Amino acid sequence: MNIADIMTVIGFVAVVLLIVILLSIGVYIFFVDRTQRQHPVLRNYPIVGRVRYFFEKIGPELRQYFFNNDREGKPISRNDYQHIVKKAKYKRDVKGFGSQRDFEEPGYYIRNSMFPKLTEELRMDRKTKQTTNRYLLVKDPLFTQREEHLEEDESPAYLLDEEETIVIGENCKYPFLARGQIGMSAMSYGSLGDRAITALSKGLGIAKGAWMNTGEGGLSDYHLKGDTDIIMQIGPGMFGVRDKEGNFNWDELLEKSKIPQLKAFEVKLAQGAKTRGGHVDAEKVTEEIARIRMVEPHTSIDSPNRFPEFDDAPSLFNFIERVREHTGKPVGMKIVVGSHLDADDLAKQMKETGKGPDFITVDGGEGGTGASYQELTDSVGLPIKSALPLVDYALKKHGVRNRVKIIASGKLYSPDRVAIALAMGADLVNIARAFMITVGCIQALKCHSNACPVGVTTTDPDLQKALVVDEKKYRTANYVISMRKGLFRIAAAAGLDSPVHFKREHVVYKDEKGKTWSLDEIYQSMIQPGGEGSMNA
Repeated sequence: MNIADIMTVIGFVAVVLLIVILLSIGVYIFFVDRTQRQHPVLRNYPIVGRVRYFFEKIGPELRQYFFNNDREGKPISRNDYQHIVKKAKYKRDVKGFGSQRDFEEPGYYIRNSMFPKLTEELRMDRKTKQTTNRYLLVKDPLFTQREEHLEEDESPAYLLDEEETIVIGENCKYPFLARGQIGMSAMSYGSLGDRAITALSKGLGIAKGAWMNTGEGGLSDYHLKGDTDIIMQIGPGMFGVRDKEGNFNWDELLEKSKIPQLKAFEVKLAQGAKTRGGHVDAEKVTEEIARIRMVEPHTSIDSPNRFPEFDDAPSLFNFIERVREHTGKPVGMKIVVGSHLDADDLAKQMKETGKGPDFITVDGGEGGTGASYQELTDSVGLPIKSALPLVDYALKKHGVRNRVKIIASGKLYSPDRVAIALAMGADLVNIARAFMITVGCIQALKCHSNACPVGVTTTDPDLQKALVVDEKKYRTANYVISMRKGLFRIAAAAGLDSPVHFKREHVVYKDEKGKTWSLDEIYQSMIQPGGEGSMNA
């Protein structure tokens, strides 16, 4: 028998064995499916029914990459996702041919000026420059890997002019000075892994003029890795500033306040995506996270949905006042707005007591979260374009707007969205999910599972290996700088020399019939009887 015959026999035997193995597996699965009691589909259609569950499992990925068009994906469309990535990766965000926005739909528009400002007329810091790394795209063929290389890039940081620095807590011993209007929203270490927090901290530090909010999970060493300003959030669980019994620890608060990078504190009453206390699964609560939060390791964490220290505005203000006096630093509060009555009552109490926060973070109901419940994320709390005007209007009505700065958050991840928020009353803007995208997030929607495939929202050390800090930190910096550049570009188009001058008159609302409304008219429609929410698109 020659070699060819031997190989033929071996091949035949191998094929037969393979068929036998596959048939054996099929028979085994058939009987398993037929006898199991959990899935009716598998009992009636053994083996074949598994195809259904396979496609159901990969359904989100199929919709994201194949079936959703560029503008309809949720929570962030492919179009918006790509614009974020382009800013972060290439430090540019130009597009060709025209807009994909549906101009027949109602929405907000920025009023352009017939005589826009020239670049040299803009009031900005022209001295501060930042050096980052960005990718230069050379070729992007269909079937082979795109050709691109990394290059060093120096550009202006696009900071505000020093005379237009935004001061938070101007009467505090240590006021917070913001040279940029964009910062990172609250994202805790534990919800995000150490590599993600480190990359974000270093990237924001490179960009300068920004800040990062620790989230309610406490201040970690990773938040301090980069040279960036920090706002430490204190939630109802009081993580990081509590004793072993869960009571507020004023000595620990004082120690935290001595950290130079820590510029302010934020008392979290609620979050747009979860108007309740936070939750972290047990598998995410490592020994380190437990130490930082001052809780038991490897145990699920559920913080209450309200501070036990206060249950009304006066007692809340007394708590804020004590934290401010104890630390010498500005103290703000994070809220979700339910109606104009809530905003009005808050402002009225500030007027009557003479107390209150140095800043208010208004979080829209469209905000994101690592873990929450469907009924809360979908239906509790107003979205940012409805909530923000109500707070601004109420504070002005009661004459306390000059005492407090407003930070807006809720899917404000592009310069035009930021500009509209500023016109609606915000002084500053917080962004969360776009920053996650800069460090690698692909919207796998597994934030709550500790199984993030790109190492962003996981504490699993093996999964975190995917995230390279020294590469992603530049993407974070590029995104911030590009956003600030775009904001100045929009300000110039509106005839303004700086984005700090956006006011109500710079934005109009177009309804489904093509009629335009000023923001003042919309404000009035929101607070008139029967008018609240009538134009909240």
